[in-house]
Amino acid sequence: MPDTGEVQLHFLDYWRVVKNRWGIITLTFLLVVVTAYITSYFLPREYLSKVTLEVKPDDPNLTIFGQGQSYRSEADPRFASTQFQIMQKKEIIYPVIDELRLVDKWAIGGMKLPKEQIFIRVLRMMDMKEVRNTNLLEIGVYSTDPQEAANIANTVAVQYRKRRIDDQKQMINLGLAELSEEVAKQRQKVQLAHDEVTMIRERDQIPDPDSDTNEVVPLSQTKDLADAQQQVAEAQVNVDGLKTQITQLEKMTPDEMVSVLPLLNIQDPTVSKILPLYQDTMAEEARLTNSGLGENHPRLKSLRAQKVIYRKQLDAQIESLRKSLNSRLEIAQKILEGRIATRENAQKKQITARTSITEYVQKKNNYNAEKRILDTAEARLETEKMQAQMTFQPAKIWEKAEPAIGPARPNVAMYMVIAVLVGLIWGVGLAFFLEYLDTSVKTLSDVEKFIGVSVLAVVPKIAGLLHKMEGRSPDAETYRTLRTNIEFHKPAPDANTITVISGGPGEGKSTTLCNLAYIYANAGNNVLIVDADLRRPSQSNFFDMDGSVGLVNYVNGEVEFEDVIRPTPVEHIWLIPSGPLPKDPVAILNSHRMVELIGRAKAQFDVVLFDSPPILGLSDGAVLSSVVEMTVMVVQHRRFPRASLLRVKQAVLNVGGNLTGVVLNRVDTRDDQNYYYYTSYYDYYSPTERGKKTRTESETEV
Repeated sequence: MPDTGEVQLHFLDYWRVVKNRWGIITLTFLLVVVTAYITSYFLPREYLSKVTLEVKPDDPNLTIFGQGQSYRSEADPRFASTQFQIMQKKEIIYPVIDELRLVDKWAIGGMKLPKEQIFIRVLRMMDMKEVRNTNLLEIGVYSTDPQEAANIANTVAVQYRKRRIDDQKQMINLGLAELSEEVAKQRQKVQLAHDEVTMIRERDQIPDPDSDTNEVVPLSQTKDLADAQQQVAEAQVNVDGLKTQITQLEKMTPDEMVSVLPLLNIQDPTVSKILPLYQDTMAEEARLTNSGLGENHPRLKSLRAQKVIYRKQLDAQIESLRKSLNSRLEIAQKILEGRIATRENAQKKQITARTSITEYVQKKNNYNAEKRILDTAEARLETEKMQAQMTFQPAKIWEKAEPAIGPARPNVAMYMVIAVLVGLIWGVGLAFFLEYLDTSVKTLSDVEKFIGVSVLAVVPKIAGLLHKMEGRSPDAETYRTLRTNIEFHKPAPDANTITVISGGPGEGKSTTLCNLAYIYANAGNNVLIVDADLRRPSQSNFFDMDGSVGLVNYVNGEVEFEDVIRPTPVEHIWLIPSGPLPKDPVAILNSHRMVELIGRAKAQFDVVLFDSPPILGLSDGAVLSSVVEMTVMVVQHRRFPRASLLRVKQAVLNVGGNLTGVVLNRVDTRDDQNYYYYTSYYDYYSPTERGKKTRTESETEV
C-alpha cells in the first residue's frame, strides 16, 4: 500500500505540472500542428511509380577456368542489398540520364545542371524495396510529373537488366577466352611431351607396343624371367616331393614300407612284382594255420621258407630304392640351384633393362598426364560453349511502372498525426523543462527546507481585501489561521509589534498586513497599522484615506503622535499613513523618534502592524525588523526564488530580528492539489455567499 500511494503521489505531481503549464503545452502543440499543416500544404505533390523486377544471381554453371566455383553464390544473403547499391551507381543512372535527356529537361533558365547534380537528384527520387522471401525488387521513383516518374523507373530497370546481361556475356566470353587459351597451351605441352617420348624410344630402341600405359618393360627380358621363374617352381616341387618320400621312408619299418610304398607314389617294377607274391604267401600261411595245420607241417614250412625269400628280396629292393631316392634328391637339388641361378640372372637383366629406360618411363608418364589434362580441358571447353548458347535472364521485368493517378506524398494525414504526437511530446517536454528551470517556491517543504521556518498560512490566489467584501468570506479563514499561528509563535506574551516583509515587490505583503489587521479587529483587538513603506505606500489607498500627513511628518517633528493616528472605516483599526516620501527613508526608520513611536504604539494598541518595503536590495525592511518584536515574511507562490529565501532570513537575523514565519501567498489551489487541505474551508461556505463577495484585484498586490 505505501508503494502504491507513492506512485500515485508522483502521478499527481506530474499532472499538476501539466495543468500549471497547460498554456505553454497548448501553444507548443498548436504551433507544431499549424506549422506541419502549412508545410504539408505548400509542399509539392509528388507521384510514385514503381516497377517490379525479378533479379537472379549469375548462373552458377558459368565458371572461369581454374577457379572451380561460381562467380556469385545464389545463397548469398547480401545479394539483394548488393543489387540495390548497384542500381544506384553512376554506371546505371548515367545511361538513364542520357536516354531520358534529363540534363536538357531539368535545365533552369536555359542553364544546364552538371550531370553529377542530376545524378544526386535522381537518387533522391528513388525508393527501392525488397519483396520479402522473394527475388522481387520494387524500384519506386517520386516526381511531381507522374509520367516522368514512370519513365525514370522503367529506364532504371531496363538499364540494370541490360548491364547485368552485358556483364554476364562479358564474363562468359572472358571465361571462354581464358579456357581456349589454356587448352591451346595444353596442346603445346602434350605435343612437346610426345616428341620427347618418341625421340627417347627411337634413340634407345625401346620396344613399347602400348604407348598409353605407364609401364614400359622389354618383352624378351620379361619372357626369360617368366620362364626361369616357372622352371624354378617346377624344380622346387620335385625337390620337395623327393624330400617328403625320403622322410616318410626313414620313419617306417620294413613291414610298413611294403604296404605304404604305393601310397607314397613310389613305383618300382621289382617291388610291384614281388610284393603281391609276398602278400599271397602271408595270406596262405594264415589260412593254413587257421585250418589246423601244425607248425611242422611240410606245407607250412614250405610257405614260410618261400615267404622269407620274398622278404629278403623286398628288403634288398627297398634298400636299393632308398639309395635311388637319395641320388634323385641330390640331382633335383642341383637342378633347382641351377634354375635359381638362371632366374637371378634373368632378374638382373630385367633390372638392368628397366634402369636403362627410366628416363623414357618418366617422359611417357609426363606425356600421359598432360594428355589427360588436355582431354579434360577440351571436354570442359565444349561444355562451356554449349552452355554459352543457352539463354539465361539475370533480371526480368514483371510489372512496368505506370503514371500514378494521385500523389503519394506528402501524406497529409500521416503528417498531421505525427504533428499531433510531436506537438504533445514537445509541449509536455517543454512544460517539464520549464518546471525544472523554475526555481521559485512551490511547496511548503521548500520553505522549511531552505530556511527552517514554519509556514504560518497559505493564502489562495483569489483572496482580496476582506474589509471590502460583503457577507462571510472563506478568505478570512486563511488570515484567522495566520493570526492563530502568530499568537502561538509569540516570543513573549506581551509581544504585539509585527512587521510584514517580502523579498521583492509585488509579493502581497501589504494586502496580507491589511487583512491580518482586519482579522485582529474582528476579534475585538485595537489594531494600529503603520505604513512604513516610505517608497511605495499603499495602506491609505486600501482604506480610501488621505496619506499626505503621517509617519514622516511625525519623525521630522512636524506633528505629534496623536495627530498622525487616524481612524479607518473599519472598526478597531487605526492607520498612520506614510506621509510625504522622504529622500532618505532609512534615516527616518532608524531615528530615535521612530523608536519612540513604536513604544507609544505598543502601549496604546493591542496589535501594531508595520508595512515594510521589500527587504532584498533595500535596508528599510531590515531596520524595521530590528526594532519590532516579530517579523512575518510573505512569499508569493511560484514566483519568489527558493535561493533568495535564505537571503531574506539572513537579512532579518543579521539585524537581530525575529523571523516568526512565512505566509505562502497567491496559491492557485485549483492547480496545486497539495494545498487542498489548507483551503478546504471553502467547501463550508454556500455558493450564494461566495457569489456575493467582491474583490478588488487591482488593489491587492503591492
